[in-house]
Amino acid sequence: MIASQVIVRHLGLQDYQTCWRAMQQFSQQRDAHTIDEIWLLEHSPVFTQGQNGKAEHLLNPGNIPCVQTDRGGQVTYHGPGQLVAYTLVDLKRKKINIREMVTILEKSVIGLLADYQIEAFAKNDAPGVYVDNQKICSVGLRIRKGCSYHGLALNVAMDLEPFSRINPCGFTQLHMAQMADFAKSVEMKTVEIQLVDYLVKNLRYNNSLIKTEMPD
Repeated sequence: MIASQVIVRHLGLQDYQTCWRAMQQFSQQRDAHTIDEIWLLEHSPVFTQGQNGKAEHLLNPGNIPCVQTDRGGQVTYHGPGQLVAYTLVDLKRKKINIREMVTILEKSVIGLLADYQIEAFAKNDAPGVYVDNQKICSVGLRIRKGCSYHGLALNVAMDLEPFSRINPCGFTQLHMAQMADFAKSVEMKTVEIQLVDYLVKNLRYNNSLIKTEMPD
């Protein structure tokens, strides 16, 4: 069954706007017979502002560009050392709603962090994953024709300084964390594979095809 199939793309370091346009195109052109996809990648440094984001939360961007995008949520930062997972999923076919999809993303990250003895939790009023009241993973989705795109951003081992130039996710007192703060040895490629395993399991896929290039 097509609902149990997924294409997983390991894309390396990518420009944000290139990926965003590709996600929009994929989501616009897909139909009931299109296989779901998960894209794993890192971005060059960029701030992204959600569709209802407030400019006041972008404090001092400096030389890092800011892109107004169409996901939910406020402003956040993407950069090397942060693992981004874009989940292009037909929610109607999976019979899940957007809140359940967010929960699946959070649950997948929480399970991954537990493998590193990092105790994490989610909040009902603020999507994402937290460790010691610091945010370690952001979640933001857009739904088009019953299908999701955008996804999650997990801080693995990165420069967190740019987060001090914004109010992350619109919160003035929110501190950001990364896996490297809590685990002695963290390898991006290993974390990437582990996250895929959790996402595939929690989204109930039985057959995955691995690719390393953008869709045509």
